[in-house]
Amino acid sequence: MRTLSKLTMALALASAVISCTGNKAPKHSPEAEALLARLEKIAASGKHMVAHQDDLLYGTYWNINIDGPQDFGRSDVLSCAGDFPAVVGFELGEIELQGEYSLDSVCFDYIRQAALAHYWRGGIVTFSWHCRNPLTGGSAWDVSSDQVVKSILPGGSEHEKFMGWMGTLADFFDTIVSDDGERIPFIFRPWHEHTGNWFWWGVDGKCTNEDYIALWRMTYDYLVGERGLDNMLWAISPDVRFCLDAEIVEASYPGDEYMDIIGMDCYWWKNDDILQARENFVKKMRGSLDVLTALGKKHHKLITVAETGAEGIPDPQWWTEGLAASLEGYNVLYALTWRNASDEAHKGHYFCTYPGEMTEPDFKAYTEMDNVLLLNDIL
Repeated sequence: MRTLSKLTMALALASAVISCTGNKAPKHSPEAEALLARLEKIAASGKHMVAHQDDLLYGTYWNINIDGPQDFGRSDVLSCAGDFPAVVGFELGEIELQGEYSLDSVCFDYIRQAALAHYWRGGIVTFSWHCRNPLTGGSAWDVSSDQVVKSILPGGSEHEKFMGWMGTLADFFDTIVSDDGERIPFIFRPWHEHTGNWFWWGVDGKCTNEDYIALWRMTYDYLVGERGLDNMLWAISPDVRFCLDAEIVEASYPGDEYMDIIGMDCYWWKNDDILQARENFVKKMRGSLDVLTALGKKHHKLITVAETGAEGIPDPQWWTEGLAASLEGYNVLYALTWRNASDEAHKGHYFCTYPGEMTEPDFKAYTEMDNVLLLNDIL
């Protein structure tokens, strides 16, 4: 088994001491505890990490499904900034169906290999899961019934099926290991944007706060308690829309012992007036980060922008005058821009720059800021 460095062990022990002072936290393996301590150190620095969804798997004009895996060394961020993002997100939607490909048409084996490649480079990995609707068979966005969550809780009609789905997810997580079988640490962010009504787990009319909390705890109890996957850090990320509402988040908060990171998903809203749209975005982000910061302090958790971006990036100064201006002064762990779709059906569906894209110079300027961290900045 790969041994932890003296520095990593020291950080892990320091974090463990903090955890023993009364702050509740999930069960962590030594590797996960070391990752948490590393993240705490980064957050305390006042700097934030660049993060991008599916960064090593495809970009606006390339796709590893076509080219095949080599060393997972291609990246739109790398092409524009000269370095990989510090954090890479991966999506596991439809893993529960036991097929070969995700809902974004990426081979799950490539996702596994890419996650390992980024980890061994020194990067940080996070997984999301847009699970299909277990009651109707529809997608994660199928909100035709408000009984889905209730149906998968203990005693529900779909409980056994859903537990099988989680078993398949756990089986995949069990493959995210080094050559000698060591489970690598990562961030898991299930049941996101739950404050809205566009996913079947949304508390805005699709399930109750109590049922959402029960779903989260059941997920944790199975993956960590039953399957022993204590190498994960757990992150929740409500959607902000107008601004984050602390009361809504608190009402559906699963508890400190189930959480490491409190994040938020906040996207740019399209507007014909670019300057007005930028102003609205910055105002929305900063107002929400005020709330998120207070929640993080109250619960002794790290905070992050788990998803953000502007589809098609219509603002040539979005990176420096939009995103950077939004984050200035906050101890945000990272800001993850969503994926750069490569297929023709999603043409224009990109949230990070790529070579030749209008905002490439501004993105380069953003990544060169003193408080912005790429991969080599966290090694």
